[in-house]
Amino acid sequence: MIQTIRQARPLRRAAIGFAVSAALIAGAQHLAAQAIASHNSNAPVNYAADRIELQDKQKRVVLSGNVDITQEALRMRAARTTVAYTDTGDLKIQRIDATGGVVVTRNDERASGDVAVYDFNRKIITMVGNVALRRGTDTLNGGRLVIDLNTGISSVDGHSGGASGAGTGGGRVSGSFSVPKSGTSKP
Repeated sequence: MIQTIRQARPLRRAAIGFAVSAALIAGAQHLAAQAIASHNSNAPVNYAADRIELQDKQKRVVLSGNVDITQEALRMRAARTTVAYTDTGDLKIQRIDATGGVVVTRNDERASGDVAVYDFNRKIITMVGNVALRRGTDTLNGGRLVIDLNTGISSVDGHSGGASGAGTGGGRVSGSFSVPKSGTSKP
């Protein structure tokens, strides 16, 4: 019995070590995704595009061709966007739907995907389809990225919500992060 316990200790240590390593990796990827989330979603929104069409009865604006939307340091670029708004005394954006090579940037952070939705009421940005998140040299890839601007929490999962396995890595999240180099090296 004592021999069995002693043999199990290295396995337990290895399992604990693996769990701690996995937690560190997940934490590093979470930090990379979280940094783009600290944003003031109440700031004014500026936009430019090759073509802008106001659909007043539907309470929306369709922007197409080299769409460039900024809100403070947050920038969204896409081939086409639809901006839904309310008009109860003053115009208020409710939602932006973007398609076609969507790229959201802030400082050295960059998120890209096939489609993005910025829900102003819930203060959530959702990107789906071939999602890639870059911060410096750190990378995170998956099928869907959700950035919650209220909590500052971002999450990436492998499936984009469409067909099974759609998205990068066949339904898995992948990435890499840099590890600080040690200042001193000992022989």
